[in-house]
Amino acid sequence: MLPVLYTPIHREHEPSFFFVTGRFTPAQERIDRAEQLRDAAVQAGCELVAAAEHGLGPVADVHTPDYLCFLQDGHRRWSEIPGAAPEIVPNVFAVPGLQHGYPERVVGQAGYHMQDLASPIGPGTAAAAFASANLAADAAQRVLQGAKAAYAICRPPGHHAYRERGGGVCYLNNAAIAAQLLRRQGRRVAVIDIDVHHGNGTQGIFYERSDVYFVSLHRDPTNYHPYFCGYAQERGAGAGLGYNLNLPLPAETGDDAYLAALEHACRRLAAYSPDALVISLGLDAHEHDPFKGLKVTTEGFRRIGQRLGRLGMPSVMVQEGGYDCDHIGANLVHFLDGFTGGLRA
Repeated sequence: MLPVLYTPIHREHEPSFFFVTGRFTPAQERIDRAEQLRDAAVQAGCELVAAAEHGLGPVADVHTPDYLCFLQDGHRRWSEIPGAAPEIVPNVFAVPGLQHGYPERVVGQAGYHMQDLASPIGPGTAAAAFASANLAADAAQRVLQGAKAAYAICRPPGHHAYRERGGGVCYLNNAAIAAQLLRRQGRRVAVIDIDVHHGNGTQGIFYERSDVYFVSLHRDPTNYHPYFCGYAQERGAGAGLGYNLNLPLPAETGDDAYLAALEHACRRLAAYSPDALVISLGLDAHEHDPFKGLKVTTEGFRRIGQRLGRLGMPSVMVQEGGYDCDHIGANLVHFLDGFTGGLRA
């Protein structure tokens, strides 16, 4: 029975808005996403389990001390500023390549540690983010202890978070935390990201490393978030050259074309021959997702899960995006059904 990791602490993170095209809009990354995923997994026969506490170590093995201190204490300091808004929202950003100092004031630190205006930090955001990361760590630990697979309902998601910078509604990189924990125990690790958005933070964390192979299938970033990376020519750098594979897909790509790209990705994964796989499980490539990137059907998610299951690798599944709450539960169930069926094939 597939273990599913969930924590109610995610409810402490309740962003009041999502900023897009110059407007404040209702948050897409809502509390009910995780609740629906939990209910769907239980109804599908998965085993809902509580995560053991893994402490700060797995998170600190990926993210910098400055960034972790900012997350832990930033909202308290922000709240002490007269007239400050209820959530941290940066109004100034560090320019890449021109970061010659580190600001003392939380206003400056917010601009240093956040990529965008779309990821507000409220009073419960840090608690939820650390609890989410702990689920990923526990899922990895279960795989280390012999589970064929484990699924962590991580909210907030994580794949846009870099070592010292959050954004894209992500704060701590759950997939990278799981992968690094597996590496610490000597596993040969690959990460595959099937979210509709490129996993830019995960790529950034491992870009110059050859000990974690990163693969991402996503909407072409020439006209889609995150815009500045996720291109096919990004193959890694230094020791990591050749250990990064991006497969950008045209708008409205459907099941058959997606599965063809996934087949290419799976051949590369098999050539790398990992003994542990981390799956950044975005469900927002769905045809009805509000971000309107690709057109994968619910049945398509079953086929995706089945193909990944056939790899036969011990797998940590970490929840990323997926914002169509009318279909997110069915998409998850179809993926998990395909994945577990693939393991038996």
